[in-house]
Amino acid sequence: MKKLYALLVVLISVLLLAACGDESGGDDDTLTIGISLPSATHGWMGALIDSAENKAKEIEENEGIEYVMTNAADPNQQANDVEDLITQGVDVIVMLPIESAALSPVGQKVKDEGIPLVIVDRELENDAATVVVKGDNEGIGVNAGKYFIDKLNGEGKVVEITGPPSSVTEQRGAGFEEAMENEEGIEVIASQSGDFSTETSLQVMQNILQAHEQIDAVFTQDDGMALGVVQAIKEAERDDIQFVTGAGGAKEVFESIRDGGLISATFLYSPTMVENGVEIAAELAKGEEPEETEVILDATEITEGNVEEFYDPDSKF
Repeated sequence: MKKLYALLVVLISVLLLAACGDESGGDDDTLTIGISLPSATHGWMGALIDSAENKAKEIEENEGIEYVMTNAADPNQQANDVEDLITQGVDVIVMLPIESAALSPVGQKVKDEGIPLVIVDRELENDAATVVVKGDNEGIGVNAGKYFIDKLNGEGKVVEITGPPSSVTEQRGAGFEEAMENEEGIEVIASQSGDFSTETSLQVMQNILQAHEQIDAVFTQDDGMALGVVQAIKEAERDDIQFVTGAGGAKEVFESIRDGGLISATFLYSPTMVENGVEIAAELAKGEEPEETEVILDATEITEGNVEEFYDPDSKF
């Protein structure tokens, strides 16, 4: 009888402890945002990573929603990162895919697991995303094309420096091509990838300069690449290139525009767009329906006439 009584006491104690654990809420009640981003290989991405973490910290402090952030150097590592986030049981995932095609399968895994997915910047090649937050990539290409037509008076030899394989690269290139499809006097004599890297673009432009004696202007799909292109032009002491354009809104590019440098225009594509993505993820984690499935930011043209409105001397980007 004493043994039975002792056993009952132990059993009741265990049940009471379990009940106390349930009342405290524990980790089961904590919402978590998983954030998967590329490594900071250039200034724009570095600024985006900072923006994402700052916004996630703000949400954690104000709403108690935790976050886990990963950064990957290549698509395979990023796919593994996302699979780890799924395994950890996060409530929503924010992803900026390094490459659209390579990350589409793992995006589908996220959807299949019933986890909301917010895609920022570069789109997937399927419908796995719950919400897409991006700049107007096609608009950047179209606006750049119109700028080239105007500045070159419809005639000239143009070089295009593109990004790596992704929806961003494809859409910016398609917009540029669309804007100039009826301009028979403008010829794109070279189009090569600068991999959204200043260093790679420098090397690529060095080779292009050696291959072509006459170049009138250069369209780059990224401000960092524009800086690499300008460095190559200066080192080669070429004076035939009239202007270079970028995309993004980097402080150094704004300064070139303001001071009448070789980079004469850029088109806004702010890294702070990721803040929208993290905010939307927080709402999805709480079970709320998104107000819209696609958020597109304007591709505002920045030239000498309006650069002071956008220039921030304290910007990290």
